[in-house]
This record gives sequence, C-alpha cells and structure tokens, in this order.
Amino acid sequence: MSTDSGIDRARLRTLAERERATFADRHPRSRAAYGKADHLFGRVPMTWMNKTSAGFPIYLDKAWGNRIVDVDGNEFVDLCLGDTGAMAGHSPEPVVAAVTERIKGGLATMLPTEDAAVAGAELAARFGLPAWSFALTATDANRWAIRLLRAVTGRSKILVNSYCYHGSVDESLIVVGPDGNGQSREGNVGAPVDVTRTSRVAEFNDLVGLERELANGDVAAVLMEPALTNIGIVLPEDGYLAGVRELTRKYGTYLINDETHTFSAGPGGATAAWGLKPDVVTIGKAIGGGVPVGAYGLSAELAEALTGRGDLDLVDMGGVGGTLAGNPVSMAATRATLQEVLTEAAFAHMIETASAFADGIQKIIEGYGLPWSVSRLGARVEYRFANPAPRNGTESAASADGELEDFLHVYLANRGVLLTPFHNMALMCPTTSAADVARHHEIFDRALAELL
Repeated sequence: MSTDSGIDRARLRTLAERERATFADRHPRSRAAYGKADHLFGRVPMTWMNKTSAGFPIYLDKAWGNRIVDVDGNEFVDLCLGDTGAMAGHSPEPVVAAVTERIKGGLATMLPTEDAAVAGAELAARFGLPAWSFALTATDANRWAIRLLRAVTGRSKILVNSYCYHGSVDESLIVVGPDGNGQSREGNVGAPVDVTRTSRVAEFNDLVGLERELANGDVAAVLMEPALTNIGIVLPEDGYLAGVRELTRKYGTYLINDETHTFSAGPGGATAAWGLKPDVVTIGKAIGGGVPVGAYGLSAELAEALTGRGDLDLVDMGGVGGTLAGNPVSMAATRATLQEVLTEAAFAHMIETASAFADGIQKIIEGYGLPWSVSRLGARVEYRFANPAPRNGTESAASADGELEDFLHVYLANRGVLLTPFHNMALMCPTTSAADVARHHEIFDRALAELL
C-alpha cells in the first residue's frame, strides 16, 4: 500500500478504469452531445465545465432543490450546487416567482428598481457595511473594489494569499514560490504583465510573512477569503484574522473580505459569524439564487472618500461598471434569495446538516485508519488527504491527489451523488436532508471498502 494518501495505486487505477467505463455506459446522450459540440471552444460553454473525472461532462436536463436529472434520465443528489452558485438550491420557488414576474416588465433597461435598494439593505444588515453596489459576478466585484482602493490610497499593489481564489482577477494569480518570494501561479493564462509587478503574496495563517510584505508601503488592499476554499478548505488559526486586521490598519492598507464561498459560514458569512471588521466585502454566486450577480459593500468612511473625489469617473468610463450590472432580473432574484430563501432558519438547517456530514465522514475515515482529515466551514465540508489538515494554501495544494479525487467523484456519480469537481467538497442547501447525507456516506464507505 502506498503512503501517498494511504491508497494502493495499482488497485486505484484498476477501479477507476472500471468506474469510467460504467459512467460511459450510463451517459450515452451526454457523451454524444459532447462529441458533436464542434463549435464550442473546448466543446463546452465555459472551459471550467471540462473539469470532469469521467472524460466528458454530464449534460443537464433539469434541476430542483438539491436534485439534478441529466439528459440520460439519471437523477443525482447534488452536493456541488453549481460550485456555490446554487447554495440556495436549484430554482427555489421564491426566486422563480420573483424572476418570472420581473421578466414580464423588462430585462435590460439601465434604470434602477426598488429591489436593488432592498437587496442592498439586506446585505448591509448582514455584513455590517452600509454602502453596496452590484455587478454580474464576484470577479467583477473584486476587480472594481481593487480599482477603488487603488484610487483612494494612491498605491499600486494588491496583496493576496497563496493559492487563494478570487475568480479570474489578474492580481490574484500569484503564489509563494520555493524561495519564499512571489511568483506567477502555474497555468496563468495570458497575464497582461508579470504578476509580481501588481501583487504581493503571503501564506494564509502567516502573520510574519504578511507584515513583511505590508512593510513595503505599496499595498493598497489585502484581498482575502476569511478561509481558503477553492484550493480546499483551510481554516484560520486562532488570532490570525484579528492579526490581519491589526496589521492592515498599522500599514494603512484596506481589507477586503471575499465572501463568495465563505458565505457558507452563516447568513452574514464569516464576517458576521466571526465578528470581522473589513473595509470592503465582495460576494457573488449564491446571493442571486442561481441568477448571475455580484456585489461589493463599502464602509461609510470609504464610500464618503470615494464620492467626494471629483477626479474619479464613477458614472461612465472609469472602470467600475457594466451595462447589465444591477439589471432588474438579478436584483429581483437577489432580493428574493436573501429575504425568502437563505434565511437564518435555512442556514441553521444547512449548518446542522453539514455538521452531521462532517461527523459521519470522520467516523468512516477513522474506521479505515486513513491519514485523512475533515474540514468544515458552516454549510460546507471537505475531506482532505492529509492529517492534520493543511494550514496554508501551499500545503493544501501539495496534499491534492488527482487520481484519488477522480475515482471518488466518478464512483459517487455512478451511484447518484455529485461533489464539487475540483476537490472533495460537499455543500448543503436548504433542501439537503439527513437521508441525502446518509446516502453519500454509504457510497463513500463502499468506495473505501473496495480500495482497501
């Protein structure tokens, strides 16, 4: 047995080949659709969709709650939930009703609606920042926030954590290299400039490294997730986030909390759950119930400083807007999602369900004596092929096991359960049940029994 993830590699490859063959047999229409998509770049609407453990993606027929049915008629318990985009569940009734009604009265008007003010007030109450603006994605929200903070500070650089995730923001594609200095993240596509010219980087949970970088005096903002997610869940150690806030204030640097994934921590994300005090919050995906939307919230001090600057073009070509941002449909969806779907009661259920999910996985792992661990962030859970769990992004990247991840994903999919494709992450929505958790655990246990 290999010491790598505690798994016999030869047996893993044999089982994975069997599972991929089974997948192909059960998804002929998906395979055919993928094969004839000649006029799509990468054969998919967006190249991310090629992240699949089985050689081709599942094609969607319909989805509701935490269920998906593909074009071959296979039904799945969905624990991916659109990689957070459907954390409210697929097509929640209040969102469908709000969007359906709104569509009848105009889609793209470049005029505000009252829904936007309601959604902004809801976000302000949840995250503690009073002034909100809307985008179509969290990537855009991050880009616009970065521009605003460069403007008010006169500083050029943005600091991020190694192996963070902030969408396709150019400044975020930097990691800590073997020599401890920043370098471009592997696979960075067509970077406009060397990322070390625009960015600084520090490991998550490393206050010494953070202070070393901030001491250069050229960092406009620290853009961070309160817990790393897309490289695998990495939770903050005691005192770390308080230390980040203290150091950013010491060096005159603004702090942006990207809550797009960490929103799973509760109704006000990690910001409210952990009592954080950022200058800016960015968020997207889940707040629209599946309809494209992003948002950023500003402190009162920051909003006043920006609106008082007559030299900044905030209403035309200054770089912080888009024609479809704040459109009536996304605003109706956001209002309905926040007021009627992702409520405090819903989060309480989701977090309780995730806690049961984590406890059950931990018990199974311990039963097989595997050197793995389980991390939970509110309604989000991940099993990691390392114990103890990684404490920063570089460690988390090193603990990945692509072969094992792919096997587990296709094994689960063949038995009706979907995980987030990039890692072993499961997200709960308001309709995820104890029975769904038990179903995953039964299949997961069977997979390990065959491997070991």
